Amino acid sequence: MAVEKLYQVMGAAHRFVRKHPAVKRMLRPAAHLVMPSIIPFRSRYISRDEYQSWMVRYETITQADDAAIRDDIARFPRQPLLSVVMAPHQAPEAALRATIASLQAQIYENWELCLTDGSGGTHAASRRPGAASADPRMRVIACPTQGGISAVSNGALRQAQGEWVTFLEPGDLLPPDALYELAAEILDHPEARVIYTDEDRIDAQGNRNTPYFKPDFDPDLLLGQNLLNHLTAYRRDLLLSIGGFREGFEGVQDHDLALRATAACGPTAVRHIARVLYHQHQPADRQPVSQSTMRHHAALTGQAVTEHLAARGIEVTLLPAAGSHHRIVFPVPEPAPLVSVLIPTRNRANLLRVCLEGLLNRTDYPALEVLVADNGSTEPDALALLRAAESDPRVRVLDMPGPFNFARITNQAAAEARGEILLLLNNDIEVIDSIWLREMVSHALRPDIGAVGCRLLYPNGRLQHGGTLLGIGGVGGHLLVGARREDPGPFGTLGLLRSAGAVTAACLALRRDVWQQVGGMDEANLAVAFNDVDLCLKIRKLGLRIVCTPFAELYHHESASRGQDRFGEKAERFRRETDFMITHWRDDLLNDPYYNPNYTLENPDCTLASPPRRERRYRKPG
Repeated sequence: MAVEKLYQVMGAAHRFVRKHPAVKRMLRPAAHLVMPSIIPFRSRYISRDEYQSWMVRYETITQADDAAIRDDIARFPRQPLLSVVMAPHQAPEAALRATIASLQAQIYENWELCLTDGSGGTHAASRRPGAASADPRMRVIACPTQGGISAVSNGALRQAQGEWVTFLEPGDLLPPDALYELAAEILDHPEARVIYTDEDRIDAQGNRNTPYFKPDFDPDLLLGQNLLNHLTAYRRDLLLSIGGFREGFEGVQDHDLALRATAACGPTAVRHIARVLYHQHQPADRQPVSQSTMRHHAALTGQAVTEHLAARGIEVTLLPAAGSHHRIVFPVPEPAPLVSVLIPTRNRANLLRVCLEGLLNRTDYPALEVLVADNGSTEPDALALLRAAESDPRVRVLDMPGPFNFARITNQAAAEARGEILLLLNNDIEVIDSIWLREMVSHALRPDIGAVGCRLLYPNGRLQHGGTLLGIGGVGGHLLVGARREDPGPFGTLGLLRSAGAVTAACLALRRDVWQQVGGMDEANLAVAFNDVDLCLKIRKLGLRIVCTPFAELYHHESASRGQDRFGEKAERFRRETDFMITHWRDDLLNDPYYNPNYTLENPDCTLASPPRRERRYRKPG
């Protein structure tokens, strides 16, 4: 009850600040007066009632919307034909009728439905609902022999007439503007070869729930789950060029197709529409998937991922992860590249001792040099610890006195480093598992990766960092901070390797050549705060991605050695650094590709934005 009361008070205060911008500006420097480590995270995400209310307000297609969409379609320079493939299988007649009705209700009308079920076409033809049988846009694709879903879908692909192809499951529904959104995206982005959308679920009573608001295309998240899933449209010639669906992968054939198609066209040809344009049917009598089936599908997924990476010359090892997911272990060459660990510190021997002990004695990595950048320690136990640390040939202590400037200290330490990999590490980090550094290095060495972050926990086991969301509170905030260690996050994303807008420099790995290309950290404008966000944004401007791995996990005693930026000069400095970031990176902070615009910027808890941070394609009359 005390926790709920705390949230009620915090919620009331938050609503007051939202209504009074002057108060919000005044409080901005004190944004972390309340330590996240002592606030229990409520694993609530988006409730059914919240989503229903939000959907009615922002997702309902009114008559004015319908008219505006039709006006927009009339202005299209052309109307690409969209082929919709559906295999009825043994779906109930009512489910089949509902899906076809949602297709016929589309505002965009230039589509065809290719129906087939691998029975020579007779079964699908005999079950075509009467109201649809007169629709010339519906065609039955005859397959000469019985076949699984992959063979049946390939038969439809070969006979489809559309420039683009998408897929529907019987019982699933499309909102009336779904195909319009696809067609408009096709015309707006002629370079596109794959287009996917957000999705949700719909129960037998027609209630929508469980929205999956996806990030923009993330090839690493796609390795862990079928990110594209519903509703995804492919250029038909792309699918034919890769041979369509692969037989033998039934049950995960969509994921396998997505891996091969996106590899063939490249990430820049994959587009994401941040709208819920597919409703997956949840029948009341659906039977749970058996454990044996889940294991079989997991094995097939592992095979698809392994073959996908092997085709690019990357040999990986797959290990089981939470749920039915995989941990994908990328290789580290032999001999392992030297890692230069950069640790700014001042006094607080109790913290540095734990950090060094875990780094030097409980980390399974063979090639280390540790550069301890001492910012004027004066306490006897700290000075004694620094002298003792230098007895290890892997450790060098660098004398760096003067006012604390994290960016400057890190830049100077990096200039002394010899390693191919730089690891930025706070002195208040504590090692949990020995494999953490090997995991981070394996990703830092990948040529398309610019920097690697990890999973950090508060000492109480709650999540402190699992990636940084840009724009939260103005600059950035850590995803689902305060979540329980075992919390999988929305759709399991906390337990999967994935891309991020930025990661914290409390523990960040990158190649030294990348560091040099971006000129290190901005010590003039960002002495203490946000220099890591700025670094990541500069790295992304090179065309490289930032990834965060949950398989490198450490404790972080956040700001224990320096305190919080609460009052006086620290608060003023924090305000200046915040203003610099907002002025310098405004558009990037407001458009994090890995944080869906249907989520709010007011907190990092994956709650709904009101209104969504996206514009409609069309203008309503007037």
